[in-house]
Amino acid sequence: MALNLEDKKALVAEVSAVAATALSVVAAEYRGLTVSQMTDLRLKARTAGVYVRVVKNTLARKAMAGTSFECMSDVLKGPLVLAFSKDDPGAAARVVKAFAKDNDKLVTTAVSIGGQLFKASALDKVASLPTREQALSQLMGVMKAPIEKFVRTLAAPHTKLARTIDAVRAQKAAAGAS
Repeated sequence: MALNLEDKKALVAEVSAVAATALSVVAAEYRGLTVSQMTDLRLKARTAGVYVRVVKNTLARKAMAGTSFECMSDVLKGPLVLAFSKDDPGAAARVVKAFAKDNDKLVTTAVSIGGQLFKASALDKVASLPTREQALSQLMGVMKAPIEKFVRTLAAPHTKLARTIDAVRAQKAAAGAS
């Protein structure tokens, strides 16, 4: 169904609002996917906090103008689905990668994160980015490691003394028993 001018303006405004706050975007060609497969992709994306939209390329270019994803305007060719990560930079890449594993008709064409355009081969790297919780736990582990090492170093002489006294006691008990 063709969109009238007002619908096109609303669509551009909606995608532009999402693109203005999104952290990353993945463009993938969906040629050959069935309606049920696209519905499944949308469901998986919704649960992961990813905004998925099929938009005509000219409207997508207009929507991304003035955002950090303006660099994608040259690669928007063919029937594309755009997946925007709203909260986690790697969420859209993880959703597209997982879905493409089962559906070979979904082919990634470009990835953009932080205003930089990457080739489709960068999808694996972006998908492997840690979530916010994982990144915070890694940071806390790095911050906690020196303190733990310091405490172990302080406790080592006392532990060694206790083991030495126990070994002497065991040796005297063994000598006294024989």
